[in-house]
Amino acid sequence: MTDKQEFEAKFWKSIRADMTVMVGTAGVDPRPMTAQFDGERKTIYFFTAKDTEIAENLTRAKKATLVYAARKHDLFATLHGTLRIDNDRKTVDRLWNRFVAAWFEKGKDDPKLCLLRFEPADAQIWLDASSLVAGVKMFLGLGDPKQDYADSVARVSLK
Repeated sequence: MTDKQEFEAKFWKSIRADMTVMVGTAGVDPRPMTAQFDGERKTIYFFTAKDTEIAENLTRAKKATLVYAARKHDLFATLHGTLRIDNDRKTVDRLWNRFVAAWFEKGKDDPKLCLLRFEPADAQIWLDASSLVAGVKMFLGLGDPKQDYADSVARVSLK
């Protein structure tokens, strides 16, 4: 496994476990959203309401940024890609769960329901470079902290 593949694998494992990200587009500041996944696909979905700023701003597909920080702060990522509205009923049915249902009084038929689809293109992924080992190495004057940090970041294509 190459380093980039390892970074990507760690990213997908982490985001699928935590699911909370920040998503924004040009003109709409990033906001916290809960990621939904359809099997092993790299597409990330978000349920929202049609009257939210982000949904109202998506009259067509737009470039978007997704920012992720793992719960334990051992992985961080910034993804660039395309965000669009995708209200495909079969996809809504597959992704629907009790947490989403709590937000929509009329369930899947709620007129405010809106499903967003994020297609990632590329990412920059950081792994925590401030581990105990790195701290001990710095204390003892061993190694180069700049090199340790350089080994903890990767640019990855997600297409």
